Amino acid sequence: MSEKETAAKRMAELCEKLNRAAKLYYIDDSPEISDYEYDMMFRELLELESEFPELADENSPAKRVGGKALEKFSKVTHTVRMGSLSDVFSFEETEDFIFKTREALGHDPKFSVEPKIDGLSVSLEYRDGKLTVGSTRGDGITGEDVTENLKTIKTIPLTLPDALPLIEVRGEVYMPRKSFAKLNEECEEAGIKSFANPRNAAAGSLRQLDSKITAKRSLDILVFNIQRCEGKTFSSHSESLEYLRTQGFHVIPEQKTLSGAEKIITRIQEIGKLRGALPYDIDGVVIKADSLAERIELGENTSTPKWAVAYKFPPEQAKTKVEDIVIQVGRTGVLTPKALLSPVRVAGSTVSAATLHNIDFIREKDIRIGDTVILQKAGDIIPEIVSVCKENRCGTEVPYEMPAVCPSCGETVFRSADEAATRCTNNTSCPAQIERSIEHFASRNAMNIEGMGPAIVRLLISNGLISKTSDIYKLRAEDIENLERMGKKSSQKLVAAIENSKSRGLDKLIFALGIRNVGEKAAKSLAEKFCDIENLFKASAEDIVAIDDFGQVTAEDIVSFFSHPQTRVFVDELKANGVVTEYKQEKNGGLFSGLTFVLTGTLPTLSRDEASSMIESLGGKCTGSVSKKTNFVLAGDKAGSKLAKAESLGIKIIDEEKFLSMIKEQKI
Repeated sequence: MSEKETAAKRMAELCEKLNRAAKLYYIDDSPEISDYEYDMMFRELLELESEFPELADENSPAKRVGGKALEKFSKVTHTVRMGSLSDVFSFEETEDFIFKTREALGHDPKFSVEPKIDGLSVSLEYRDGKLTVGSTRGDGITGEDVTENLKTIKTIPLTLPDALPLIEVRGEVYMPRKSFAKLNEECEEAGIKSFANPRNAAAGSLRQLDSKITAKRSLDILVFNIQRCEGKTFSSHSESLEYLRTQGFHVIPEQKTLSGAEKIITRIQEIGKLRGALPYDIDGVVIKADSLAERIELGENTSTPKWAVAYKFPPEQAKTKVEDIVIQVGRTGVLTPKALLSPVRVAGSTVSAATLHNIDFIREKDIRIGDTVILQKAGDIIPEIVSVCKENRCGTEVPYEMPAVCPSCGETVFRSADEAATRCTNNTSCPAQIERSIEHFASRNAMNIEGMGPAIVRLLISNGLISKTSDIYKLRAEDIENLERMGKKSSQKLVAAIENSKSRGLDKLIFALGIRNVGEKAAKSLAEKFCDIENLFKASAEDIVAIDDFGQVTAEDIVSFFSHPQTRVFVDELKANGVVTEYKQEKNGGLFSGLTFVLTGTLPTLSRDEASSMIESLGGKCTGSVSKKTNFVLAGDKAGSKLAKAESLGIKIIDEEKFLSMIKEQKI
């Protein structure tokens, strides 16, 4: 036997042994070999693959460490739509779903009751027993090919014992709580922004173009459905889950098959009590018909199945103490009070601070320094104080008043009669405002200067390298490389990112300027209308109000900004440093070219931003109000007055399903 043949045989043996060891360790929790033995076999496989790369299997366990970085993700069209479920928020709504299902079938059906993992939904496609494509859910019809990243997840089998012609499964990728805590510790040590929660961390990790980064993030997956299968049939969902276990998948745990509303609600309560003890986050419980034949009989609504619902848990709450109240000064001079809290775990992460918005909010809830308060996360993301536990007061609590001067620069503050915000009067030289303005200018949705986050901005300011936003474009690598945490390579990358930001375009520049009441959408509308920043210096409020969705107040804010002498100086400095201040109109002959959409209500699977981006990428335009110029109203659940106005004007109304089919079929 030749050396090459010997190597091929040994590589096949190692792959088989490593795959078996991984299943026993990660899935069955019953390892047969030590970590050292596993590591030695893994190292041997890596060495053989390095010596004989042409013999390496595309599904080798060595892929777990990540491979070559991609330039971008390719698109994947889902053969079976990766849809969403209708949500219910009370036991009454749950009982109503069970009753309607029983009425439709004529008997008391069995339901699969299982935790709803708070992660990122993905599809795994296997052909002849080998993983061929792994993709994100995307909009349910089109996702992204993240195969190489999914291969780094140790609980995803790369090959299956049964080499069926085709099997596609759906699962939820998540970041275990321990991995999340470790990742955020590493972010803090590196001086970069930490992740808000494990779901955001999982999503960001799975969408890394470099799979080696994904491999380091310790992601996991729980598989919960067979999307399609050739070569084997199943009669029930629970039967299909059992089969998936035999194939080495990490299958959804705590799943039970039950009948009757009373038993199902009891099970929901049991899962709710387990919530804090689980190693991963869940945000509800899925209740779905177990019989696959009954699912077909029950059918589908417009965009969700009639045979399943997701019971969503109410926001998780926790008690904590207000240790102090401090002020943050924003880029527009707004003084925002923030409560410093005794650290407490809530909805998947440890919280030690919460915004208090303004003095009216503090007075309305009567929040005092030293109070015990009830905390929750709005949308399971943003910490907020719900109420004060006044029964816990002992008399030492201190009422809070806003400061009379700015804590950053010492200048006086003011509050106009028509708004809740308190502002610093020193708009041009307040250090906090300058720092926040630079952070905003460099942020991803503005000039997108990668690597210039809050920590680096503070570092540059504290070392005297920048004192105003335009100083960014005077930075040199040799000025930065000796700073703490930087070095030669980091400084070169930062200077390259600064150079790249010069060509972001007028719309991004307008947003980056931080004009009051001007967001990304308004910035793009201004760029499309005026084409050159010089035209904005000449624009009147009447010129701006003529643009769709611009009111008098916003128009006056824009005129005021461009009439300020400091703006003229700032823009001239940007121009002198080569920043593009003109708008290049995209020649877009897309499906929606020349058409205007209005979005209203809550869409089943898409966020407003996602739907708007899809429309704009195909040449369309989104506005906030319905008029005779509107071509389509994309309406979701709880659509209000906009829907009624569209009906009265005879404007075409479409739902998400119709919208997505228009895109897929490229037909209006």
